[in-house]
Amino acid sequence: MKRDSSIRPTASALLSRLVDGEALVLLPAVSVAAFWLGGEVALLTLAIAAPVAFALIGWGKRVRRASIPSAGLTGFATETQLVENLDTVLNDVAVHGGTTACFVVVFDDLEMLADRHGRLALDRVLMRTGERLGVSLRAGDVVARLPSHGFAISFAPIRRFDLENAVQMAARLQSSVSAPLPVDDMTVHPSVSVGFCLADRAPALLGASLLDAARCAADEALRNGPCAIRAYQPEMSRRRADRAELRAGLEAALDCGQIRPWFQPQLSTDTGEVSGFEALARWHHPERGIIAPSEFLPLVEDTGLSERLGEVILYGALSALTRWDNAGHRIARVSVNFSASELRNPHLPDKLKWELDRFSLTPDRLTIEVLETVVARSDDDVIVTNLAQLAKLGCGIDLDDFGTGQASIVNIRRFAVRRIKVDRCFVMRCDTDPDQKRMVAAILSLCEQLGLSTVAEGIETPGEHATVAQLGCDHVQGFGIARPMAVEETFGWIARHEAGRQGAIRFGRLR
Repeated sequence: MKRDSSIRPTASALLSRLVDGEALVLLPAVSVAAFWLGGEVALLTLAIAAPVAFALIGWGKRVRRASIPSAGLTGFATETQLVENLDTVLNDVAVHGGTTACFVVVFDDLEMLADRHGRLALDRVLMRTGERLGVSLRAGDVVARLPSHGFAISFAPIRRFDLENAVQMAARLQSSVSAPLPVDDMTVHPSVSVGFCLADRAPALLGASLLDAARCAADEALRNGPCAIRAYQPEMSRRRADRAELRAGLEAALDCGQIRPWFQPQLSTDTGEVSGFEALARWHHPERGIIAPSEFLPLVEDTGLSERLGEVILYGALSALTRWDNAGHRIARVSVNFSASELRNPHLPDKLKWELDRFSLTPDRLTIEVLETVVARSDDDVIVTNLAQLAKLGCGIDLDDFGTGQASIVNIRRFAVRRIKVDRCFVMRCDTDPDQKRMVAAILSLCEQLGLSTVAEGIETPGEHATVAQLGCDHVQGFGIARPMAVEETFGWIARHEAGRQGAIRFGRLR
């Protein structure tokens, strides 16, 4: 926002100018006024008191500045100190001109860093990262360590600092901390996103407001990361307020049935039959309608409600299986996504067995979907043990988003994976792009050699459907077959599909 010309410098700012010597030209006028109003006594009092007052004010100002660690010095400022420093800098630029900015630096995947290297190593990485930030800044800039394990930076007054300069500075900060970082006997590769707010774009010319705006931009960068850079925009505050409102209503939405599973069918490429359904969380808000999973699922993780959501989706999925059975539909299985936090629950196998017994369903009717990133990054023995026990129980284990998380063949075996879901990024345009087709063929060939079943995700066109079927994929799923739907809608869809399947074209395999 533009600075209001009606904003006047505060008394402390004016005194600051006097102390800095920029308003000494006023002293003769003040002296004449004192003599005119009070005579020699007033003039003598002013001559004695003014230097003392200036000295005391200057001393206080130096003490306040000295109490805040500057960039490049040992230790970091606290958040309170940073806000105080921002207030001081904003007062200075209001009087002297120039500008300033606040930057917030956040790690892209803090939990992964902690899981992979441990909390002690994480603390050392944070300390070294802060030191690197300090070295890359000027002596008058201030680095504060935030409670959220990020860093905030307050810049001393700058004569000219526009959006382009700020983006370049953000990139320089990223570069300063992204170099490999040796910690004990390991090497860590930090990745950070940066949000910033220029003083003239802050909601208000206050330190707390400037820091909050930079945090808001950092949150936006984190959602668009890794290594993203975002400048504060007013609509970011509105989106954050919307997310805060959603976060506040999450638990109630889970309890009252606003969040429940919708189902997307999976088809056998050999017979065209419905081989299963995947249960996907959907939130039907009473005022906002359907809320996209990308909006509320990260909030579920942030609020620690992943297991509660998992319970709701699992119950809805097993209920749907029972309803399909009672309606005479032959649905072999239902797939449910499980987050890393759910898979870390040591009681998960017993819990799932109890739920299956509750609905009188055999374990082979339930498939557990695990993201490839969990398999690729996690060294958690509890997750390995849980998946092994679930596989032994008879549940299917699907590796979701295959090809995006760098899971090794060793991990595929270690986690008892039985089926691979080929990610949409490989499937799209595989019927028209030879490189895409070769990639899909290579993945399917690998799975065949390993004895793994396959599902092609994200099928949107008949050409993609035909191509993956001819290349040997066992099952397909995507908008080209059907969009996720409420359980009540699945009965009509299954009936229509079965009626039309009799005349459907069968795709012969190329090998």
